[in-house]
Amino acid sequence: MIFSEIDTPAVLVDLDIAEANIDRFQAHCDAHDLKLRPHIKTHKLPMIAKRQIQAGAIGITCQKISEAEAMISEGGIDDVLITFNILGDQKLRRLRALAEKVRLSVVADNIETVAGLARTFADAKEPLSVLVECDTGSARCGVMTPEAAKNLALQIETQEGLNFGGLMTYPPVGQEETVQAWLTEAKNMIKASGLDVPVISNGGSPGMWQSQDVPVATEYRIGTYVYNDRSLQERGVCSWDDCALSVLVTVISVPADNRAVVDAGSKVLTSDLLGLDGHGHVLGRPDIKVAGLSEEHGVLTADAINLKVGDRLRIVPNHVCVVSNMLDEVQLIRGEQGLGPCHVPARGKVW
Repeated sequence: MIFSEIDTPAVLVDLDIAEANIDRFQAHCDAHDLKLRPHIKTHKLPMIAKRQIQAGAIGITCQKISEAEAMISEGGIDDVLITFNILGDQKLRRLRALAEKVRLSVVADNIETVAGLARTFADAKEPLSVLVECDTGSARCGVMTPEAAKNLALQIETQEGLNFGGLMTYPPVGQEETVQAWLTEAKNMIKASGLDVPVISNGGSPGMWQSQDVPVATEYRIGTYVYNDRSLQERGVCSWDDCALSVLVTVISVPADNRAVVDAGSKVLTSDLLGLDGHGHVLGRPDIKVAGLSEEHGVLTADAINLKVGDRLRIVPNHVCVVSNMLDEVQLIRGEQGLGPCHVPARGKVW
């Protein structure tokens, strides 16, 4: 193993791979006349967000206000979509302050959220753009029918301080035809009611290479693609060579011929399974299973483990977005060259 000077467990980010991932999907969007709005929850690093915008992204997506605040604090990012129902006076005051610094849009799927936004922005110099979040099959947030989308759009447009900005969805994987039909119907109903639908925001890394199959969408939101992870490799979305983030671990115990223990547990690798068997992929050792995690220990199993105490391994996690939120810093690398640590400004920003 290289990087022997790096203490473990450590999160490694290969910038060569990350930049190649950014450029490859940007080229895909450019070829299909689709605007790209990457989600920063995967990397939480302003430097990478700026690289995404430099490549051609129109702005960024954030899930929480505090994420957006952290991302714009270093400058260079001036267009933000927050894809979360925002409730509560404290959050709304911060949202108003954020809107005075960047071009801001938000989403809502209920009138209570819209009412709070309207109270907050009633006297704003510029109205806040509010997109209607639509449940096109993922069964998370979102209005359930195109008619409900139309009704909420009309309610948004009547509120002082707000304007209807369009539609937004987090789509079910592999159901592009259904999503296209749902959003097209909603768009047509809203336009028939006298409103324009300037933005239709679709997105998700599992369906990234099918993004063009929902042509009604004007933009695509995507996060995991910048690093990739085991969940996307298992879906055939990427290869192991496309995985920019890995966790560097040290073997601390080899209690049996078929078992070893490393110094990264659920506090680093995350306990997310995402329907997979095991908690990550050991690069160069596909025979090893990351069989179990406790907080600080990771248990590896294989027919013949062939490891010794002190050995170092790199593990691609199941779900990379959670790993980015686990540690205060990541170690930047380019291939086998270590570039040093990098603080993660948006880590822990959940408000």
